[in-house]
Amino acid sequence: MTKTYLGIIGGSGLYGIDGLQDSIWQSMTTPRGAPSDQILTGRLDGLPLAFLPRHGRGHVHAPDTIPYRANIDALKQLGVTDVLSISACGSFRDEMAPGHFVLVDQYLDRTKGRAPSFFGTGCVAHVSLAHPACDRLTDSVATACTKAEIKAHRGGTYLAMEGPQFSSLAESRLYRDTLGCDVIGMTAMPEARLAREAELCYLTVAMITDYDSWHPDHGAVSITDIIATAHSNAGQARALIRALPSALNTSRDPCSDGCDRALDHAILTAPAHRDPALVTKLGTIAGRIL
Repeated sequence: MTKTYLGIIGGSGLYGIDGLQDSIWQSMTTPRGAPSDQILTGRLDGLPLAFLPRHGRGHVHAPDTIPYRANIDALKQLGVTDVLSISACGSFRDEMAPGHFVLVDQYLDRTKGRAPSFFGTGCVAHVSLAHPACDRLTDSVATACTKAEIKAHRGGTYLAMEGPQFSSLAESRLYRDTLGCDVIGMTAMPEARLAREAELCYLTVAMITDYDSWHPDHGAVSITDIIATAHSNAGQARALIRALPSALNTSRDPCSDGCDRALDHAILTAPAHRDPALVTKLGTIAGRIL
């Protein structure tokens, strides 16, 4: 039986973990380069945990320069089984207010120019993303939100935009009214795609900071207001993390959603035609299959 090892990718405003025992910041290298920062590892009430600040401490990476592949590869190298991605987002719904959290279950990807896969020419793979969020992990996080007294909405569609600018009013209305999205952010893609290829259970917790630009009573997005709400949300995120050890099973059966077996029938390139250099790069990600 696999032991749960939780990886947390922290977004804007969340750059560390309180109360981590035997903690150490460690440097990592991967075939895709270095991750966003060193990774903080330790145990939280007995739960093995690895924390990676997505933008780097001091917020040095823009959404389009984050080394997404290196981040996921590094967490997989450490033995992480579950990834909780915490991300600041805007809301398209009145009822999903600033200060609330959304446990995302679907994505609409409008990013461009970001490497979307670990695979490619010489080793082709197609994984299913019909249900990109892990239900088992969502159950545990929903329980932890209740324990931490956080207002959380279970389910929502995340519009991943390129950034770094915020939406125009026309874009905001399109995403809300025509595409039916619930929240908007800049970093969940290709992160969710890569986590599935790495056979990791994954969930985005969207921390709402604003109403984007569609809301008639709130006007354009204000970075000052976003930062103030992000700091408040970070406190709630820390409370959520503290509640996770009692909500997560430290020992787990194979994932009921099949996240940990996503590559079982995904690799199409015949062994004799696989690029040895790419196969080497895929050692951590797809070693179970290759």
